[in-house]
Amino acid sequence: MHDDPSSIASLLRARYRRRLPSSLDELTGPEHGMVALPLHIAWSGLRTLDLGRPRQRMSLYRTVLAEGMLEDLCRFLNRDILLELWPVLHKLISRAIKDVWEEAFLELRP
Repeated sequence: MHDDPSSIASLLRARYRRRLPSSLDELTGPEHGMVALPLHIAWSGLRTLDLGRPRQRMSLYRTVLAEGMLEDLCRFLNRDILLELWPVLHKLISRAIKDVWEEAFLELRP
């Protein structure tokens, strides 16, 4: 895939690419319980989410993928949960995020 360097989509993909962990194994976030996201990630809406509630778990993953930096991705996302959620999650996130993550990690490709 060749991006037009001046396109917004290309800039977004580059931004998300810089934040990627080198491996999904770096995603060591919690599997259960309540998670309080910092203001720089969840600047609007609910900031404390319950991983035991499917909608809140999905919301947390959408928000962290969109707004989190590398450290946040590793701290708040869990590899196994990401893999479990991906078949639905990839339809709920931006095309730029989906493309970057699926290009980087074979495990996420359909």
